[in-house]
Amino acid sequence: MNSKHHRRNAPALREKSRDQGKSAPNRDTSGSYWLYGWHAVNAALANEHRPVRRIIVSEAGELRLKLPRKLPDAQVMPAREIDHLLGKDAVHQGIAALVAPLPGHVLEDVLHAPSGTILILDQVSDPHNVGAILRSAAAFGALAVITPKDHSAPETAVMAKAACGGLDIVPRITVTNLASCMRDLQQSGWWIVGLDGEAKQNLHAIKPSTKMVLVLGAEGKGMRRLTVESCDELAKLPMDERMESLNVSNAAAIALYQFFASRA
Repeated sequence: MNSKHHRRNAPALREKSRDQGKSAPNRDTSGSYWLYGWHAVNAALANEHRPVRRIIVSEAGELRLKLPRKLPDAQVMPAREIDHLLGKDAVHQGIAALVAPLPGHVLEDVLHAPSGTILILDQVSDPHNVGAILRSAAAFGALAVITPKDHSAPETAVMAKAACGGLDIVPRITVTNLASCMRDLQQSGWWIVGLDGEAKQNLHAIKPSTKMVLVLGAEGKGMRRLTVESCDELAKLPMDERMESLNVSNAAAIALYQFFASRA
Protein backbone atom coordinates (compact mmCIF):
# COMPACT_ATOMS: atom_id res chain seq x y z
CA MET A 1 0.00 0.00 0.00
CA ASN A 2 1.28 3.46 -0.81
CA SER A 3 2.35 5.98 1.78
CA LYS A 4 -0.07 8.46 3.23
CA HIS A 5 -0.50 11.64 1.19
CA HIS A 6 -1.95 14.96 2.33
CA ARG A 7 -3.15 17.88 0.23
CA ARG A 8 -4.57 21.18 1.41
CA ASN A 9 -7.57 22.87 -0.16
CA ALA A 10 -7.55 20.62 -3.22
CA PRO A 11 -10.70 21.00 -5.32
CA ALA A 12 -12.77 17.84 -5.18
CA LEU A 13 -15.45 16.44 -7.41
CA ARG A 14 -18.38 18.77 -7.38
CA GLU A 15 -21.96 18.21 -6.39
CA LYS A 16 -24.44 19.87 -8.67
CA SER A 17 -26.78 22.11 -6.65
CA ARG A 18 -30.50 21.67 -7.15
CA ASP A 19 -33.76 22.78 -5.67
CA GLN A 20 -33.91 20.39 -2.74
CA GLY A 21 -37.56 20.54 -1.88
CA LYS A 22 -39.77 21.33 -4.84
CA SER A 23 -41.31 17.87 -5.12
CA ALA A 24 -41.06 16.71 -1.51
CA PRO A 25 -44.32 16.50 0.45
CA ASN A 26 -44.17 18.09 3.88
CA ARG A 27 -43.56 15.93 6.92
CA ASP A 28 -46.39 15.64 9.40
CA THR A 29 -46.03 16.58 13.04
CA SER A 30 -44.82 13.08 13.96
CA GLY A 31 -41.90 13.28 11.52
CA SER A 32 -43.48 10.78 9.12
CA TYR A 33 -43.37 11.48 5.41
CA TRP A 34 -44.66 10.02 2.13
CA LEU A 35 -42.50 7.66 0.09
CA TYR A 36 -43.68 7.11 -3.48
CA GLY A 37 -42.79 5.08 -6.56
CA TRP A 38 -42.62 1.30 -6.84
CA HIS A 39 -38.93 0.79 -6.13
CA ALA A 40 -38.79 3.09 -3.11
CA VAL A 41 -42.05 1.84 -1.59
CA ASN A 42 -41.39 -1.86 -2.19
CA ALA A 43 -37.95 -1.56 -0.60
CA ALA A 44 -39.54 0.13 2.43
CA LEU A 45 -42.23 -2.54 2.69
CA ALA A 46 -39.59 -5.27 2.57
CA ASN A 47 -37.42 -3.60 5.23
CA GLU A 48 -38.47 -4.95 8.60
CA HIS A 49 -36.84 -1.95 10.30
CA ARG A 50 -38.94 0.58 8.39
CA PRO A 51 -42.07 1.77 10.28
CA VAL A 52 -44.98 2.01 7.80
CA ARG A 53 -48.06 3.99 8.88
CA ARG A 54 -50.24 3.88 5.78
CA ILE A 55 -50.21 2.51 2.23
CA ILE A 56 -52.17 3.92 -0.69
CA VAL A 57 -52.42 2.56 -4.23
CA SER A 58 -54.32 3.39 -7.38
CA GLU A 59 -56.78 0.90 -8.87
CA ALA A 60 -54.12 -0.29 -11.32
CA GLY A 61 -51.42 -0.33 -8.66
CA GLU A 62 -53.44 -2.63 -6.41
CA LEU A 63 -52.96 -5.50 -8.86
CA ARG A 64 -49.16 -5.28 -8.44
CA LEU A 65 -49.04 -4.85 -4.67
CA LYS A 66 -47.47 -7.61 -2.58
CA LEU A 67 -46.97 -7.17 1.14
CA PRO A 68 -43.93 -9.15 2.36
CA ARG A 69 -44.65 -8.65 6.07
CA LYS A 70 -47.46 -7.64 8.39
CA LEU A 71 -48.38 -4.13 7.33
CA PRO A 72 -51.42 -1.85 7.28
CA ASP A 73 -53.98 -2.71 4.61
CA ALA A 74 -53.54 -0.70 1.45
CA GLN A 75 -56.12 1.98 0.75
CA VAL A 76 -57.23 2.12 -2.87
CA MET A 77 -57.95 5.55 -4.32
CA PRO A 78 -58.08 7.16 -7.76
CA ALA A 79 -54.72 8.24 -9.15
CA ARG A 80 -55.86 11.86 -9.26
CA GLU A 81 -56.44 11.80 -5.49
CA ILE A 82 -52.92 10.48 -4.98
CA ASP A 83 -51.69 13.34 -7.19
CA HIS A 84 -53.52 15.81 -4.98
CA LEU A 85 -52.23 14.24 -1.76
CA LEU A 86 -48.58 14.07 -2.78
CA GLY A 87 -48.26 17.10 -5.02
CA LYS A 88 -48.06 17.46 -8.78
CA ASP A 89 -44.29 16.88 -8.95
CA ALA A 90 -44.36 13.48 -7.20
CA VAL A 91 -43.93 10.67 -9.75
CA HIS A 92 -45.70 8.06 -7.63
CA GLN A 93 -46.54 5.33 -10.19
CA GLY A 94 -49.77 4.63 -8.35
CA ILE A 95 -48.27 3.75 -4.97
CA ALA A 96 -47.19 5.62 -1.84
CA ALA A 97 -46.53 4.84 1.81
CA LEU A 98 -46.55 7.07 4.84
CA VAL A 99 -43.42 6.06 6.75
CA ALA A 100 -41.38 7.10 9.75
CA PRO A 101 -37.66 7.77 9.22
CA LEU A 102 -35.40 4.76 9.54
CA PRO A 103 -33.83 4.11 12.93
CA GLY A 104 -30.26 5.32 13.10
CA HIS A 105 -27.21 3.12 12.59
CA VAL A 106 -23.91 3.63 14.39
CA LEU A 107 -20.31 3.21 13.35
CA GLU A 108 -19.94 0.09 15.47
CA ASP A 109 -22.37 -1.66 13.11
CA VAL A 110 -19.69 -1.78 10.39
CA LEU A 111 -16.43 -0.88 12.15
CA HIS A 112 -15.27 -4.47 12.63
CA ALA A 113 -16.56 -5.95 9.38
CA PRO A 114 -13.90 -8.27 7.88
CA SER A 115 -14.10 -6.72 4.41
CA GLY A 116 -16.10 -4.40 2.17
CA THR A 117 -16.42 -0.82 0.99
CA ILE A 118 -17.74 2.11 3.04
CA LEU A 119 -18.60 5.53 1.64
CA ILE A 120 -18.07 8.81 3.47
CA LEU A 121 -19.83 11.91 2.15
CA ASP A 122 -18.32 15.12 3.44
CA GLN A 123 -21.17 17.66 3.52
CA VAL A 124 -23.07 16.39 0.49
CA SER A 125 -26.30 18.30 1.02
CA ASP A 126 -28.39 17.65 -2.12
CA PRO A 127 -30.89 14.82 -1.48
CA HIS A 128 -30.97 13.95 -5.20
CA ASN A 129 -27.25 13.26 -5.13
CA VAL A 130 -27.32 11.38 -1.83
CA GLY A 131 -30.18 9.26 -3.17
CA ALA A 132 -28.29 8.50 -6.38
CA ILE A 133 -25.22 7.57 -4.34
CA LEU A 134 -27.29 5.23 -2.17
CA ARG A 135 -28.61 3.58 -5.32
CA SER A 136 -25.05 2.96 -6.55
CA ALA A 137 -23.98 1.87 -3.06
CA ALA A 138 -26.71 -0.77 -3.06
CA ALA A 139 -25.89 -1.89 -6.60
CA PHE A 140 -22.20 -2.36 -5.81
CA GLY A 141 -22.53 -3.84 -2.33
CA ALA A 142 -21.31 -1.00 -0.10
CA LEU A 143 -21.63 -1.70 3.61
CA ALA A 144 -22.74 1.79 4.65
CA VAL A 145 -22.79 5.48 3.80
CA ILE A 146 -21.42 7.77 6.52
CA THR A 147 -22.28 11.46 6.74
CA PRO A 148 -21.53 14.21 9.27
CA LYS A 149 -24.37 15.44 11.44
CA ASP A 150 -24.17 18.99 10.11
CA HIS A 151 -24.54 20.16 6.50
CA SER A 152 -25.82 16.84 5.19
CA ALA A 153 -29.06 15.91 3.48
CA PRO A 154 -31.82 14.60 5.78
CA GLU A 155 -33.92 11.59 4.83
CA THR A 156 -36.72 12.73 2.51
CA ALA A 157 -39.04 11.41 -0.18
CA VAL A 158 -36.82 13.09 -2.79
CA MET A 159 -33.83 11.13 -1.51
CA ALA A 160 -35.79 7.87 -1.38
CA LYS A 161 -37.08 8.31 -4.93
CA ALA A 162 -33.57 9.00 -6.27
CA ALA A 163 -32.22 6.03 -4.31
CA CYS A 164 -34.67 3.71 -6.09
CA GLY A 165 -34.83 1.42 -3.03
CA GLY A 166 -31.24 1.97 -1.88
CA LEU A 167 -32.30 4.04 1.13
CA ASP A 168 -33.83 0.91 2.69
CA ILE A 169 -30.93 -1.34 1.66
CA VAL A 170 -27.73 0.52 2.59
CA PRO A 171 -27.37 1.72 6.20
CA ARG A 172 -26.83 5.45 6.68
CA ILE A 173 -24.60 6.37 9.61
CA THR A 174 -24.49 9.90 10.99
CA VAL A 175 -21.46 10.96 13.03
CA THR A 176 -20.77 14.10 15.01
CA ASN A 177 -17.04 14.30 14.23
CA LEU A 178 -15.98 13.03 10.82
CA ALA A 179 -12.23 13.18 11.50
CA SER A 180 -12.67 11.14 14.68
CA CYS A 181 -14.78 8.62 12.77
CA MET A 182 -12.04 8.28 10.16
CA ARG A 183 -9.42 7.67 12.87
CA ASP A 184 -11.60 4.92 14.37
CA LEU A 185 -11.91 3.30 10.95
CA GLN A 186 -8.15 3.44 10.37
CA GLN A 187 -7.46 1.93 13.78
CA SER A 188 -9.76 -0.95 12.82
CA GLY A 189 -7.84 -1.66 9.62
CA TRP A 190 -9.76 0.39 7.07
CA TRP A 191 -7.78 2.12 4.29
CA ILE A 192 -9.22 5.53 3.42
CA VAL A 193 -9.02 7.01 -0.07
CA GLY A 194 -10.24 10.53 -0.76
CA LEU A 195 -11.45 11.32 -4.26
CA ASP A 196 -9.79 14.56 -5.31
CA GLY A 197 -9.83 16.05 -8.79
CA GLU A 198 -6.24 17.33 -8.43
CA ALA A 199 -4.64 14.27 -6.89
CA LYS A 200 -1.42 13.05 -8.53
CA GLN A 201 -2.52 9.44 -8.99
CA ASN A 202 -5.50 7.89 -10.70
CA LEU A 203 -7.92 5.75 -8.73
CA HIS A 204 -7.17 2.64 -10.79
CA ALA A 205 -3.54 2.84 -9.61
CA ILE A 206 -4.63 2.03 -6.06
CA LYS A 207 -4.77 -1.63 -5.18
CA PRO A 208 -8.03 -2.01 -3.24
CA SER A 209 -7.71 -3.13 0.35
CA THR A 210 -10.09 -5.75 1.67
CA LYS A 211 -11.39 -2.95 3.93
CA MET A 212 -11.74 0.17 1.81
CA VAL A 213 -13.29 3.57 2.58
CA LEU A 214 -14.02 6.05 -0.20
CA VAL A 215 -14.46 9.73 0.70
CA LEU A 216 -16.20 12.28 -1.53
CA GLY A 217 -16.67 16.00 -1.06
CA ALA A 218 -19.38 18.19 -2.49
CA GLU A 219 -20.76 21.42 -3.91
CA GLY A 220 -17.62 22.91 -5.39
CA LYS A 221 -15.82 23.06 -2.06
CA GLY A 222 -14.69 19.46 -2.11
CA MET A 223 -13.54 17.74 1.04
CA ARG A 224 -12.76 19.96 4.00
CA ARG A 225 -9.09 20.39 4.91
CA LEU A 226 -9.25 18.17 7.99
CA THR A 227 -11.03 15.47 5.99
CA VAL A 228 -8.31 15.60 3.33
CA GLU A 229 -5.61 15.33 5.99
CA SER A 230 -7.36 12.33 7.54
CA CYS A 231 -7.21 10.28 4.32
CA ASP A 232 -4.52 7.64 3.76
CA GLU A 233 -4.36 8.42 0.05
CA LEU A 234 -5.86 10.79 -2.50
CA ALA A 235 -6.81 9.78 -6.01
CA LYS A 236 -8.64 11.15 -9.02
CA LEU A 237 -10.76 9.79 -11.83
CA PRO A 238 -9.01 10.35 -15.16
CA MET A 239 -11.11 12.34 -17.62
CA ASP A 240 -10.89 14.49 -20.71
CA GLU A 241 -9.10 17.75 -19.98
CA ARG A 242 -12.07 19.69 -21.36
CA MET A 243 -14.06 18.71 -18.27
CA GLU A 244 -13.05 19.92 -14.83
CA SER A 245 -15.11 17.57 -12.69
CA LEU A 246 -17.97 15.10 -12.41
CA ASN A 247 -21.15 15.28 -10.42
CA VAL A 248 -20.47 13.62 -7.08
CA SER A 249 -23.05 10.87 -7.61
CA ASN A 250 -21.50 9.93 -10.97
CA ALA A 251 -18.03 9.90 -9.44
CA ALA A 252 -19.25 7.68 -6.62
CA ALA A 253 -20.79 5.21 -9.06
CA ILE A 254 -17.58 4.93 -11.10
CA ALA A 255 -15.39 4.48 -8.02
CA LEU A 256 -17.73 1.95 -6.42
CA TYR A 257 -17.87 -0.06 -9.61
CA GLN A 258 -14.07 -0.15 -9.80
CA PHE A 259 -13.75 -1.50 -6.26
CA PHE A 260 -16.63 -3.93 -6.83
CA ALA A 261 -15.21 -5.26 -10.10
CA SER A 262 -11.74 -5.70 -8.61
CA ARG A 263 -13.18 -8.12 -6.07
CA ALA A 264 -15.49 -9.99 -8.45
